[in-house]
Amino acid sequence: MLKIISANVNGIRSAAQKGFIEYLARVDADVVCVQELKAQEADMKPEMRNPNGMHGVWHCAEKRGYSGVAIYSKQAPDNVQYGMGIEEFDREGRFVRADFGNLSVISLYLPSGTSAPERQELKYRFLDAFYPMLETMKMEGRDIVVCGDWNIAHQNIDLKNWKGNQKNSGFLPEEREWIGKVIRDLGWVDMWRKLYPEVPGYTWWSNRGQAYAKDVGWRIDYQMVTPHLAERALHAHIYKDEKFSDHAPLVVEYDYSL
Repeated sequence: MLKIISANVNGIRSAAQKGFIEYLARVDADVVCVQELKAQEADMKPEMRNPNGMHGVWHCAEKRGYSGVAIYSKQAPDNVQYGMGIEEFDREGRFVRADFGNLSVISLYLPSGTSAPERQELKYRFLDAFYPMLETMKMEGRDIVVCGDWNIAHQNIDLKNWKGNQKNSGFLPEEREWIGKVIRDLGWVDMWRKLYPEVPGYTWWSNRGQAYAKDVGWRIDYQMVTPHLAERALHAHIYKDEKFSDHAPLVVEYDYSL
């Protein structure tokens, strides 16, 4: 059994204060992918670097209190890739990959375009750069999971208010088409949607209004999986018993051994 969690914590220090480290101890995952660390390595306490004795690798943003991704694992990785090899994105700490035998796990934090038009342009540049990377990784013949906050809701089912968001970043036609091509043309499997075709599966809620209480959410956190591993997926859930951030952890279990 292989249990993988993806969680945007919106600040590892904040999430730790809300019980995230204790949650990881209880859930006993094999691999945990975290996004939006909002911390440098020096800012993190030992339990944030290596929660419950897990191995930790991270790619922090140059800017303090911003972005950053990490992978925690029971088993030490055989190899780690820090960043995409593209300075514009790597200085924002958006990609880290860990290899375990024939399995590769990636923690991804795709840019949001909501704050300004230039950030949406950067998001499009990221999509243009990341698509061929996904194509290359798919051709490696390895079992790969790309976990993270993709900041795109793919279909109408993936957000509550889809009619009112068709001109907003995260649900723009070009973004939706891009993620559709990742699935349709490249053959990556959206694990939640494959397992639960008719369950919305929201993972993020705006802090405005009563979005969380009324479950007016978006599904923008994914585990995108290569086909062989996707066939081994058993079940998944979104953990909402506690609230660590404006996102909820996505947990998928696979019939797979490291």
